[in-house]
Parts: sequence; C-alpha cells; structure tokens
Amino acid sequence: MRIPQTLDTPACIRIEAVETLSDDWYVLKKTTFDLLRRDGSWQRQTRETYDRGNGATILLYNLKKRSVILTRQFRFPAYVNGHHGLLIEAAAGLLDQASPEERIKAEVEEETGYRVEHVRKIFEAFMSPGSVTERLYFFVAAYDASSKANAGGGNHAEGEDIEVLELSIDDAMQAIHQGDIADGKTIMLLQYAYIHVFNAERQGCLTCPHDL
Repeated sequence: MRIPQTLDTPACIRIEAVETLSDDWYVLKKTTFDLLRRDGSWQRQTRETYDRGNGATILLYNLKKRSVILTRQFRFPAYVNGHHGLLIEAAAGLLDQASPEERIKAEVEEETGYRVEHVRKIFEAFMSPGSVTERLYFFVAAYDASSKANAGGGNHAEGEDIEVLELSIDDAMQAIHQGDIADGKTIMLLQYAYIHVFNAERQGCLTCPHDL
C-alpha cells in the first residue's frame, strides 16, 4: 500500500532568494523560501543545501559461501568527528552523469576488482535530507571467484587507498552490533541482504518479500 501524500509541494513552496556560498569541490547554497504550513499559514525559512550529485552503492554476495564483499578506507570527515577514520563500507560512488546501473558496475570493479554483469536495484534513499541533496541508489549482485578481474583498490589519482574485505554475512552483522561497521549505507545493505537474500534463499524465495 502506498502512503498518500498530503502536501502539494510546488504550490506550497515560494523560493525568495538563492545564494551560492561555495562552489569548489561541490556546491553549497543558501536558500530563503516561504513554506505553506499545514494550518494554512506561510512561514519564512532559510536552509543550506550541499549538492554533490547523486550516487550508487552495491553489496556483492555469495550464497554458497554466505559471504559479502566490503571495503575499508580512510574517511577524513569521520576522523574529525572522533572516529579513527577507517570505515568499512560497501562499494559506492557518484553517478557523474551515468545511469546508476552503469556507474555502479564500473565503481565496484574499480574499488573491489570484482566484475559483475547483472546488478539488481533494491531501493533508493536520501541519506541526509536535512542538508544534502544526494539520492543514493542501492544494488545487490552475486559474485564468485571467477568474478575477480583485478586487485581493485580504487583510483590512486583521487587519493583512494582501498582494502578489499570478504566477510561472512554473520560476521558482518556482528560487526554492526560491535560498532566496527558504522557506515549508514552499508548497514542498510547488510540488513537487507541478511533478511531478503541469505535467509530468503534458505526458504527458496530469493526475491521475497516482493519481486525486484
């Protein structure tokens, strides 16, 4: 069942001013707008939005081995917020004008060295909608030993130094509970795979609860 939308957004938003605060690596804007509240009154608001484009992420899984492929790399924003900075993640990247399917195939090979031909989109989500415009497309794909095309490791010119990890799905889930996996998109993919890929496979229903 779809959840009904009660707000006619175009009619309820009046943009008054847009100011570009930064246009270096990505674009940071400050927008002043009027919002029509549910009680019928208009309210003036100001918001900053960070536009880095849309992205895609993927979890590679092996049903026979009950394993997944993840990466580990240094993330400076996490480091300056009190983390040691080495985050365990699913492969991901910005679309850069490509389709989500096309881009994620290239990204997962660049980061992990695994080449996959068939990827399956499971959902899409806004990861930080209070300030970041990015929409992230989530995929899963099967892998095996023959999928390994190169060593992976990321793009050296872009400063990437990526370690490739193969973990059992049970160890990966335990790592979430222990705090060793703290990346949001990766937690979402692992929880999805644990319920709808690995456990559904045992019941003979890989695409449960719906066809994907």
